[in-house]
Amino acid sequence: MIDVATLSVIRRWALREHLSLREIARRTGLSRNTIKKYLRADAVEPRYAKRVSPSKLDPFADKLTGWLKTEAGKSRKQRRTVKQMHADLAALGYDGSYNRVAAFARAWQAKRQEAERTTGRGTFVPLTFGAGEAFQFDWSEDWAVIAGERTKLQVAHTKLSHSRAFIVRAYLLQTHEMLFDAHNHAFRVLGGVPRRGIYDNMKTAVDKVRRGKERDVNARFGAMVSHFLFEAQFCNPASGWEKGQVEKNVRDARHRLWQHVPAFPTLAALNDWLEGRCTALWREIDHGKLPGTVADVWMQERALLMPLSRPFDGFVEHTKRVSPTCLVTFERVRYSVPASFANRPVSLRVYAERIVVAAEGQLLCEHHRVIDRRHDTTGHTVYDWRHYLSVLQRKPGALRNGAPFVELPVAFRQLQVALLKQPGGDREMVEVLALVLHHDEQAVLTAVELALEAGVPTKMHVLNVLHRLLDSKAAPPPVTAPQALRLVREPLANVSRYDDLRASEGKVRHAP
Repeated sequence: MIDVATLSVIRRWALREHLSLREIARRTGLSRNTIKKYLRADAVEPRYAKRVSPSKLDPFADKLTGWLKTEAGKSRKQRRTVKQMHADLAALGYDGSYNRVAAFARAWQAKRQEAERTTGRGTFVPLTFGAGEAFQFDWSEDWAVIAGERTKLQVAHTKLSHSRAFIVRAYLLQTHEMLFDAHNHAFRVLGGVPRRGIYDNMKTAVDKVRRGKERDVNARFGAMVSHFLFEAQFCNPASGWEKGQVEKNVRDARHRLWQHVPAFPTLAALNDWLEGRCTALWREIDHGKLPGTVADVWMQERALLMPLSRPFDGFVEHTKRVSPTCLVTFERVRYSVPASFANRPVSLRVYAERIVVAAEGQLLCEHHRVIDRRHDTTGHTVYDWRHYLSVLQRKPGALRNGAPFVELPVAFRQLQVALLKQPGGDREMVEVLALVLHHDEQAVLTAVELALEAGVPTKMHVLNVLHRLLDSKAAPPPVTAPQALRLVREPLANVSRYDDLRASEGKVRHAP
């Protein structure tokens, strides 16, 4: 076997010193045919034919290649693993090792990636957008300190493709109602709605990805698109460059916003800060392609956006059955419902920040939504004590230890403490609470406070004060008696004086 150094010497002797083939063969010990072969090929280094070793996998190579092509077209969760393909080959008669199959799959994948790079899959076309033409939307995951606890957030990014004005809003979940709320706030801040929206194939928008640009769009997402009158456009799978501006915004936001984000008591306070910080950054960031800052270009683009008429009613509806304790459950949190709907079906409308219960064509109640992602607790219960007043009227004793009445207003609690010291105080307290069913709650609460200040914590006094408040009449002024009419000695209760009167009357009757 000839090496590079020997070949170099042969070439120098033959081409530079013009030695004969006989002489070169004598000096090297090689045959003249071998020397002719290398000189005729004009090779500067020896080349050897690749060694081809037979493998047990060779009869199954075409079958395995077809499988790899098929699996490459599936989503990652649906693909067969190489171990599964090895097991399937074994069922067809392959008795070779798994390592050989894995090496074949790695080589096939490397060739496929190289082919994609050389056929244009690794190259991109710069995009440009007109004013008011499009916006791009995407989600990211970030962290912030909320109420003293480090919290994982789902962050919605919306960015105008022309002016590059952006808005960021944080949520605890990445669900339909959060998506709708993010669009409502984004269009409000951006000043209108562009003609197109560019998305990836997120589950809250696309039910199924079909061939090409065909998509089965989620019904509620389609309703939002119809409400705002824009066209939804979806990227090809694994083609984030088609919405590269918002992808870059996700990366930039991590050092512009989240590295210096302070702690906040509530999620609403964080979102207020994010909104103010985003609009401030518009004035600080140069546009890059057009003169001025992002804010300057946005001022020009805003005139070409469609004005926002009203927010989209972005709720997700669920049918629930009310329990005997007047509660409905959603995401491990229980919410109270008016007692008249116990053991009956209701419609639960879930918004980003609130829960609305409806039935029989009317809205029954509304609660602030509680999102608890921990699973080490038994969940929360959100009560409204007003929902249980009709039950209290039948069972006044439940007022003492009823869970819904733990958080009564302070004045009601003070009145309850005073009334429970008297016989029948439970029922009187229930009758006072029931006044909120027929009168303004604040007026009833004020009447109770005035009764407590006057030192007369009774139902009748509360009713008198309430009627004066509702009739807009002032309390009667105190009576100031003259000095001569003031009572100096208060009479004592003495029933024996009545007996004395009867005895004296009998003497008069029997007198001769």
